[in-house]
Amino acid sequence: MDPFSSLIRTASHEQHVEAETSTFMTDLLGGRLGVEAYARYTEQLWFVYEALESTAGGLAADPVAGPFVRPELFRLPELERDLTCLRGADWRAGLSALPATRAYADRVRECAERWPGGYVAHHYTRYLGDLSGGQIIRDRAERAWGFPRKGDGVRFYVFERIPNPAAFKRDYRALLDGIAADELERQRIVAECRAAFALNTGVFRELGEEFELSA
Repeated sequence: MDPFSSLIRTASHEQHVEAETSTFMTDLLGGRLGVEAYARYTEQLWFVYEALESTAGGLAADPVAGPFVRPELFRLPELERDLTCLRGADWRAGLSALPATRAYADRVRECAERWPGGYVAHHYTRYLGDLSGGQIIRDRAERAWGFPRKGDGVRFYVFERIPNPAAFKRDYRALLDGIAADELERQRIVAECRAAFALNTGVFRELGEEFELSA
């Protein structure tokens, strides 16, 4: 039987590709959108990570989700530094979630409160993505808008407390392989991973409508 980490990656591959190749993300990474689009995207991330991280403490002792609660992953302080850079010191005053972002954050919070396995699905799709493809976004943002390398504006993508991301990801996958869940629960977690990618794609879709390129 394949390790659970392989199963979860393979089963959600199609949804992962759909999110990565959304029109908004393609335009953003292709340099066709301005820094305002990047700032708006960063705002949406804040809502999702606030849901992930404000609930993490309550799951620290949970046998399923607890091993995944790793403070070195937390992104909110870095996101807030980025938003200060992008929006100014009063960034909270203008913060607003798109409907798709609200649905995404609400689902993360619901899983954290009612279903630890579902929380793990969202944790996996977000943080391992940040450690991998997120680095491409950081590089493009630095080049396109002149942010200092790994500095304010792109700190969300900089994991200062994880000196060896490759080793960390190996350890994380080992945690997935040993997750305290039976086969039925593992299948439910896989399905929630697919749902997480779909929720993320929904955010990209609404961002794409807000920053639609004129023909």
